[in-house]
Amino acid sequence: MRAPAGSTVAAGEVLLSVENVSLSFGGVKAIQDVSFDIRKSEVRAIIGPNGAGKTSMLNVVNGFYQPQHGRITFKGTTRTNMRPYDAAHGGIARTFQNVALFRGMSALDNIMAGRTLKMHRNFFWQILRIGPALAEEDEHRHRVEEIIDFLEIQAIRKVPVGRLPYGLQKRVELGRALAMEPDLLLLDEPMAGMNLEEKEDMSRFIVDVNEQYGTTIALIEHDMGVVMDLSDRVVVLDHGAKIADATPDDVKRDQNVIDAYLGVAH
Repeated sequence: MRAPAGSTVAAGEVLLSVENVSLSFGGVKAIQDVSFDIRKSEVRAIIGPNGAGKTSMLNVVNGFYQPQHGRITFKGTTRTNMRPYDAAHGGIARTFQNVALFRGMSALDNIMAGRTLKMHRNFFWQILRIGPALAEEDEHRHRVEEIIDFLEIQAIRKVPVGRLPYGLQKRVELGRALAMEPDLLLLDEPMAGMNLEEKEDMSRFIVDVNEQYGTTIALIEHDMGVVMDLSDRVVVLDHGAKIADATPDDVKRDQNVIDAYLGVAH
């Protein structure tokens, strides 16, 4: 696997900025005037109790939801009416709370699906699979094999993902996101439902993706031990509002955060 290409943002500079974003569904305020940024090459955790607006925020960042107020700036460009395809094409990839894979397809083919945006030959050439189209497919398949080696899933590369245990399905989903070579990788509870060993493996891969390839990561996770170990900075949401934004050590001492998680404030 290679480092993401195409970003002109230097490490430590702001890659994505969320400014005064608000999102409502009828009378329900999912996000209330939230602002924060994500810096190039960091692991940025987004935490909070259930219903805090964390997934809604990721959905705004990758264009699935359009906020009623505020703006998103990514790689220096302020976005308007961004859609998921545009976000993916611009360098944003994500995984989901619930595994979203093609269950009848092999692990290799699921990861190969992540290369779709990188393919330049038209649909006609891809059907024929001859000449330039075949050469392009071979190149993309080589990149996918690199990801399979990186994630240590060689043994299940041809197994239909519907037959795989949950932890390996999560790893395949991570592989599909990595196949897009994103500048920003959004991970929505990547360790939900995993046992301790599976969490340790996934944590190791997240660290390797960030450190070896410089991929910027935004992470939603309920396991506070994982958050404290992996993240550089943490933003905390509660009932759609931001209540803290600091380093992991500062956040875990913040009384507002303690109250929100323990339910004292409510």
